[in-house]
Amino acid sequence: MAAPGSTSEHALRNKYSPLQVAGPLPGDMVRSIPAIVRAPHLFLTDVTTRHGPAAAIPMPRTPVLVLADPDGVRRVLVDNARDYGKATIQYSALATVTGPGLLAGDGTRWRTHRRVVQPAFHHSGLRDVAVHAVHAGQRLAVEADAAGGAPIDVLDATSRAGLEVVGHTLAAADLSGDAPALVGAVGRALELVVRRAASPVPASWPTPSRRRLAREVATVDDLCARILADRAARPLDDPHDLVGLMLAAGMDDRQIRDELVTFVVAGHETVASSLTWTLDLLSRNPSALAAVHAELDGLPADPTWDDVPQLPYLRACVDEALRLYPPAWVITRKALAPDRLDVAGTVVDVPAGTLVIVCTWALHRDPGRWEEPGLFRPERFLDAAERRRDDYVPFGAGPRLCIGRDLALVEEVLVLATLLRTRTLRPVPGPPPRVDALVTLRPRGGLRLHVERR
Repeated sequence: MAAPGSTSEHALRNKYSPLQVAGPLPGDMVRSIPAIVRAPHLFLTDVTTRHGPAAAIPMPRTPVLVLADPDGVRRVLVDNARDYGKATIQYSALATVTGPGLLAGDGTRWRTHRRVVQPAFHHSGLRDVAVHAVHAGQRLAVEADAAGGAPIDVLDATSRAGLEVVGHTLAAADLSGDAPALVGAVGRALELVVRRAASPVPASWPTPSRRRLAREVATVDDLCARILADRAARPLDDPHDLVGLMLAAGMDDRQIRDELVTFVVAGHETVASSLTWTLDLLSRNPSALAAVHAELDGLPADPTWDDVPQLPYLRACVDEALRLYPPAWVITRKALAPDRLDVAGTVVDVPAGTLVIVCTWALHRDPGRWEEPGLFRPERFLDAAERRRDDYVPFGAGPRLCIGRDLALVEEVLVLATLLRTRTLRPVPGPPPRVDALVTLRPRGGLRLHVERR
């Protein structure tokens, strides 16, 4: 075996990757397969820790560059975004469920669809969403009370509580009948896609998993058709909901279906997971929870849209939770043309066709850039300028920045403010939950907390 750093080791790397940077050897990758399947976010972090913030992974046919450097990330996602597309394995797998919507799509179609739905995410629309976010917080409190002091599964509870926001944003309607089924089917389909991507069995083989996926996608199609038909039967005068905007723009049924599913994935799923992590972190950090309660004690009643700017500490808690558990924990791009990155003072040549993996998890926990990066310290974000750091990209960056970022942040702050104004949190004894790095970061096996009256 070649000694680390030796000439023969460099020769081996160059044999398996045209990228002139350090990285694991093929044998290392084979030995790492269990770790990759079990915790891909930790594997990628280990790669950048061992080999540097730009590291090559040996893969047949396609050069792979793992990136956890803010200058390199800015080049790929912002400054030269036009030369990096989404034709990657990650987005191809997502498109099995979402179709080529805003999350997985690219090019002219993506730009057209983004312009069509943008009004749903303007501040005028967010003011309406705020009312439904408060209702979600109230529902969460009622569900906790119904448990009679027993811990509740916070991920399930936040997912159910947020369905009203889903219905309002998607179709300006009460989707209490269809939304739970749609969210459930999309979630199960995505989990099957992610598990299949990690399996050595070819995706084209007629396995039970593939048949289950086909059934879930068929369910998604049927539910989307029903939501679309219901919205089409109502007036389209000055619509602000996603389906109304797309119908008014003349988009066809399949295109609308794809964006509906995309919103469930990138909107509802992301918010439910982020709320869950924030509640868990607050429950395990009593001083932060006490500071949130002190801030909320200044509210005479449940919060409104106008109260959001008056809750800087709660917003900082949300931002810090997003640093530790970013929704976009990994972002992939394919280099459409040769490029050159400056990574920590080293020039990295990126050939066309290279798969670039931005590991947000590693970027957000870099001890060289964040003081005590593994700790929950909301005070980091009391200065709003910290949210604009190049090494803080929980929703991506550049022209592909998540269109629903502001909606998600408003929803999270108002759900938390409504719940915690009258409730407190107590963790279930035991270690912090383990992470399942799927489409979003989810607590493995759910996450149970005591939510009690103050």
